[in-house]
Amino acid sequence: MNQGYLLKTGMLLIVLCCLMTVSTAQDVPVEIADRYAGYDLVWQEEFNDAGKPNEAFWSFEEGFVRNHELQYYQEANATVKDGLLIIEGRREQVRNERYEATSEDWRKNQEVAQYSSASINTRGKKAFQYGIIEVRAEIDTAKGMWPAIWTLGTDRPWPSNGEVDIMEFYRVDDQPTILANAAWKKEGGQWDSKWDEQKLPLSNFTKEDPDWPTKFHIWKMEWTEKHIKLYLDEQLLNEIDLTHTVNPDGFNPFHQPHYILLNLAIGSNGGDPSATNLPRTYEVDYVRVYQAK
Repeated sequence: MNQGYLLKTGMLLIVLCCLMTVSTAQDVPVEIADRYAGYDLVWQEEFNDAGKPNEAFWSFEEGFVRNHELQYYQEANATVKDGLLIIEGRREQVRNERYEATSEDWRKNQEVAQYSSASINTRGKKAFQYGIIEVRAEIDTAKGMWPAIWTLGTDRPWPSNGEVDIMEFYRVDDQPTILANAAWKKEGGQWDSKWDEQKLPLSNFTKEDPDWPTKFHIWKMEWTEKHIKLYLDEQLLNEIDLTHTVNPDGFNPFHQPHYILLNLAIGSNGGDPSATNLPRTYEVDYVRVYQAK
């Protein structure tokens, strides 16, 4: 192979590397990458590619899953369009693929669901320990809707793995409520959990801005070895002291990696959706994760 060919090939590779560097820099504006002093942007999902959520990052839950909710989770209810993840709650009949007429499991003994929605998560694909998770979203506050942004620990079953509700919206005593919570295992049965929770009436926000429910807002989790702080539009909602979040066996579920979940549940804590006009949408603009340099 002659030296001229090698020289040309080397120069071409240098040019390509430069172009790739410029492209990457353009994809991550400085104001995004440097949003938090002392932190690097380590992962972002901007939902810029139309179609299904990126399967390199996201997996789908299927069927009836938890809390005796009314919706049947399916892929078809989550789409990416115009730079947004759109999760749609619908009133429609969906056949339960796991139907068993004689089962005592509520997830299996219903032949047909009357509602559908979607739940996506990064389990087994993206997990993070400590840092800042920031999500910009517009939630649906109609009766029956239960949107959430949350995390679960990668090791152990719930609640021993730990849960952080960066954002939940549902009804408490039939009043629309914003919640910011963490849960872990307590003494007792397999599913007994201990909670550090904050509940704020939606009216706290709509008194200041009547159009609050129709706007995008930023939910943030700031997570260190010592604490988890949960914010809404830079307002601190809850601070969880991680010296207290220890399971009975001594395991602290917030000292391990967590993965991210985005979902829109219907019914259960969300209230009765029967008088609510559907479909309803829960829209997410981006998910970004920053970690200390």
